[in-house]
Amino acid sequence: LKTKGMAFAIADGVSGNGGGREAAEYTVRGILSDYYATPDSWDIPHALDKVLSAINRWLLAQSRAHRELEGMASTLSLLILRGSRYWLAHVGDTRIYRWRSDELRQLTADHVWERADMQHVLKRAVGLDANLIADYSSGGLLPGDVFLLATDGVWEALGEATLRDLLRAHPQPQAASDALVRAALKNGSNDNLTAVSLRIDGLPATSDLDLSALARALPVPGRLRIGARIDDFIVDQRLHENSECVLYKVRHVDSDQMLVLKTLRPQLRDDAERAAALLSEEWLSRQVQSHYFPQVLPLSPGARNFLYYVMSFHPGATLAQLLAHGRHFSIAEATQIGMRIAKGLGTLHRLQVVHRDIKPDNLHLGDDHKLRILDLGVAATIHGNEPREIAGTPSFMAPELFTGGGATPQADLYAAGVSLYYLLTRKYPYGEIEPFQHPRFGDPTPPMRYRPDIAGWLDKLLLKAVARDPQQRFETAEEFLLALERGERRPVLPPLRTPLAVRKPVALWQGIAAASIAINLLLLYLAVIS
Repeated sequence: LKTKGMAFAIADGVSGNGGGREAAEYTVRGILSDYYATPDSWDIPHALDKVLSAINRWLLAQSRAHRELEGMASTLSLLILRGSRYWLAHVGDTRIYRWRSDELRQLTADHVWERADMQHVLKRAVGLDANLIADYSSGGLLPGDVFLLATDGVWEALGEATLRDLLRAHPQPQAASDALVRAALKNGSNDNLTAVSLRIDGLPATSDLDLSALARALPVPGRLRIGARIDDFIVDQRLHENSECVLYKVRHVDSDQMLVLKTLRPQLRDDAERAAALLSEEWLSRQVQSHYFPQVLPLSPGARNFLYYVMSFHPGATLAQLLAHGRHFSIAEATQIGMRIAKGLGTLHRLQVVHRDIKPDNLHLGDDHKLRILDLGVAATIHGNEPREIAGTPSFMAPELFTGGGATPQADLYAAGVSLYYLLTRKYPYGEIEPFQHPRFGDPTPPMRYRPDIAGWLDKLLLKAVARDPQQRFETAEEFLLALERGERRPVLPPLRTPLAVRKPVALWQGIAAASIAINLLLLYLAVIS
């Protein structure tokens, strides 16, 4: 209910085609079951689109495989209610209306041909075409809102004036639905008649995930000493501290399991925004079930009296710590690390989450020889929930992020490429970038210039990974992984070098002007002496 909301769906099988009833039934059953099985990190339109596309492919496959089902297709109008908002997904000519303040408004558009003799012929339906295009929209809810989902057999037979009168006369949703169907039958409708009515009586007082309320209820702990107890955990060691957070190594009092406890610095005890952000980070981390990430320990309700969360502890060191202690990484080691980073990022990106701060400090190599990606503190979902502020470490940030571009999976892959580049050379492809700088990016320095033993295929791969233009980089983590696995057997093409006219337009025109002046002076000299 908190992450996916309540779903209401109506579908009308295309009449005249085989399997219309089956198409409608499968569409509704499929959307209601599969939508709730999608990752909680997916936003609602993205989850619905993925599920609808899969249902559409299945209907097309059934239509091709069974002659009696040829042409099976269905309309679909879907309403999701979550928190104080609604979302719509719609294809076909079933309709969704909203009645608010005695005004009836149609929220969907009919996907039919505009010609008078073809107004009942669908242009779009689930199972009608391989490329399904559904309409998605959203809006706010108010107490008293009434929503109506109806097939064309209902709304066409009655008209909007009668729909409004019947909704006004029957405040109870079931009574309204019954009255609508009876009225459509009385008016001579011989089409499928289905109506779903619902009324909003009240809205939740807190946010969808209730993180802000929980953050206000949990105080930030003070500085914890070694041996101190906080709820069910004993502090063993302080691992790390930055301007916002403190990480402690702790032991569970009952199981003796070693864990990592993350909380805010005591100085931020009154910062409600950072407190909510920490719990949001915990929620996001729980969605990532992979051995490439530390796993968050679920805490039972009431077991936590302070603001923190705990995750699995893994002995080892970050790549930055290994480099600081003089560790030299061979080409084979760096390639294996690159593959693991790509697999971890692939897992994250499939959940529609971008990390936004990939760097050697956040890449941990455990004593169990497993690589783990740390710190989802600035991570964001790809669709709609990304914070506006720029996040990341400047030297590892993609060029487009400095000019207002949004964080994308390709920006994560760029940071992964810079991390591998730095792991092999201890240099940056565009030089080190300080936080206060506004860098201008030319062409990256080939890593072979700093380390001649790097193979040509790896040199080209890294140049592609850190290309200034996102269009010239790897598109997905899987493509990055495949390039690393193939290696010299199928090397990638490096991005083209930027023309001088683009890299240094002023210098180019200055050179042209100087050459022109020189030529004119030479011609003048020849004219004088002749």
